[in-house]
Parts: sequence; C-alpha cells; structure tokens
Amino acid sequence: MLAPPAALDTALSALRAGRFVLVYDSDSRERETDFLVPAKAVTADHVRTMRKDGGGLVFLAVDHEVHTRLGLPYMQDLLAEASATHPVFRHLVANDIAYDARSSFSTWINHRRTFTGITDADRALTARRFGELSEEVMQLQNGHALELFGREFRSPGHVPICSATAAPLTTRFGHSELAVALLRMAGVTPVALGCEMLGDDGRALSKDGARAYAQAHGHPFLEGKQIVEAWSAGRWSA
Repeated sequence: MLAPPAALDTALSALRAGRFVLVYDSDSRERETDFLVPAKAVTADHVRTMRKDGGGLVFLAVDHEVHTRLGLPYMQDLLAEASATHPVFRHLVANDIAYDARSSFSTWINHRRTFTGITDADRALTARRFGELSEEVMQLQNGHALELFGREFRSPGHVPICSATAAPLTTRFGHSELAVALLRMAGVTPVALGCEMLGDDGRALSKDGARAYAQAHGHPFLEGKQIVEAWSAGRWSA
C-alpha cells in the first residue's frame, strides 16, 4: 500500500493516542468542522472542550456493525412506525434535508450510573462505556450484546447515537462515515464522540477559522476529501 499523506498520518496517530482530530466535511455538504475523538478515550475534559470551543451537538458516531449487533433503530424509522398511534409524526417526516437523503440519528442514551446525564462527567461516562462496550460486542459470538447494552444504558438520554451507513464513504459522506473510516484506518474501535464547531456569530465556524483553531491548539485538521481519497485507495495500515 502507498504511504498515507503526512496530514492523514498525523491524524491517525492522534486518534490512536486518544486525542482530538478536527474534520471539515465538504464545501458541497454541511460545510462544518467537527471535533472527533475515539469514544473509548473520552474524558470530561474532552466533553468540556467540545461544549465550550465547539458549541454544537455532542454525539456518538457509530459503525454500522455496532449498530446492527446492538439492534439499534434509525429514529426516522421509529417515528414512521409510531405515526399510526401518534399521527403528529406523519407531519414531521424528515423528507426535506437540504444536505442529505436520510437522517443518521438513532436513539439517545445515558449510562445507568449517570445522574441527569448532561454534565461533562456524565456524558463522558456514557460515551466512554459505549465505546468500550462496542469493542466487546464486535467480538461477541454468543448473542448477548442486547443484554449487555441494556444492563449499562437507558434511553432516552442525553447523548445521541448517529449510525454510519453499512459501506462508509460510498453513498453517504457525513461526519459519521468520516469518523468511522478514520477510526478504522487508525485500527481503533470505530465509535467516536463528535461535536460541530460554531462561530461567535452562531453559524458554523468557517473552514479557515477551524483550521486556525486546530493550528493554535495542536490538533490535526483534515478535509473530508482527504479521508475519502485515502479510504477509497486503501492507503493505510491498521
């Protein structure tokens, strides 16, 4: 395989060390930069940085294999099924997303040892244990994944799960897919905690602003096209 570009190599090393990588998706998609960090490495300090310097939604980006083994639904499908009982959901159908064909949201969770679930420590616990549990269930052959999941987590909660598609970066190129691809390239359990970066004007932080922040704080910065190119070409060694 070809050696990865220096920027990608630096980002993969950061993820292996449990550090942030900043990823800008595309000029033709959300035009947003997200903090990404491996879920199983998350601390309260990670969540605090996301909350204060990111300002967007703190979410879990989850590999499709984990999604399947845990029997996770897509919220869009759940609401469609519930519309027979609750007709309001028929009027709320997500059929006009400007940048995508389908929502990646699944359920929202809290770890059972959290209190409200929203504090930095609570959300860090939820993310970290979900990442650790995901590593376990990807190796299970005995069908106990649902039991393990339910033993530690409750829903609804304060940390949303966004599930990547089954073939990342082929039909969908969102941050969930970019995160999963990066973590797989790094050889790390493919579940990340992410958060969008907003500017002082309340809009998505510009690409240049996000790059400047990354440089000032020592975080690797990647554009989605760099990840897609490397993923498509298989230029990595896990």
